[in-house]
Amino acid sequence: MQMNPNKDTRLCISLSGRPGNFGLRFHNHLYEQLGLNFYYKAFASKDLAGAVTGIRALGIRGCGVSMPFKEACIALVDELDASAQAIASMNTIVNTDGHLKAYNTDYIAIAQLLRDHKVAPDTTFAVLGSGGMAKAVASALRDGGYRNGLIVARNETTGSALAQSCGYQWQAELGQHRPQMLINVTPVGMAGGAEADDLAFSEAAIDHAEILFDVVAIPVETPLIIRGRAQGKRVITGLEVIAIQALEQFVLYTGVRPTLEQFQAAVAFARS
Repeated sequence: MQMNPNKDTRLCISLSGRPGNFGLRFHNHLYEQLGLNFYYKAFASKDLAGAVTGIRALGIRGCGVSMPFKEACIALVDELDASAQAIASMNTIVNTDGHLKAYNTDYIAIAQLLRDHKVAPDTTFAVLGSGGMAKAVASALRDGGYRNGLIVARNETTGSALAQSCGYQWQAELGQHRPQMLINVTPVGMAGGAEADDLAFSEAAIDHAEILFDVVAIPVETPLIIRGRAQGKRVITGLEVIAIQALEQFVLYTGVRPTLEQFQAAVAFARS
């Protein structure tokens, strides 16, 4: 990738507990293809407040925020867009002359994928997790007219609160429930973690389900997705989520919306 940074180059970054290369390659590919004087870099940090202060102080244009920072970042910004305010979770910071505004493009991605994959509103489902990303998923389901839902989370405080806010039930474990769609919104199956080789749900629940949705993007083929594909089930991957939310971040940072062909080429490049 040919980059020629100069004193006017605008920097965008990401903050994550486990940074990957997808966003870096996706954004930088589009910057080059569209002739934009931007550069993107992924970071990991244990000092979230210091990192956000740096965004403001150094004039960093935008920042993607991943697990586990999506809720903790809220107190550090100046303004919440409606997409972040409605669910008290964010994944994007846009810096305009030192004013930090937070957005949630995860919500946009989830809503679009449910439409693209033609998931019927009467589908029964279970969401595993109750963190920031789970809020985006559950809120998109609620606003999409999905009523038959269950939030599965060991943390009763966050799990029951999320379920109540979206009109769903809460349980600590899935138990004997066998919903048609299973959605993993936890780090189970994520590369580099202690549970990288684990299934997010029991084999019995997976075998009964019709649709498997895993928001984990690294690897694209998580144990849950691999098992689903092997059984011929409908699957929705974390790659699809991260690609759409990255596109919406790109538009927020640059004010430019790539064509469908440019978007698809950037996704292919980011995966290579």
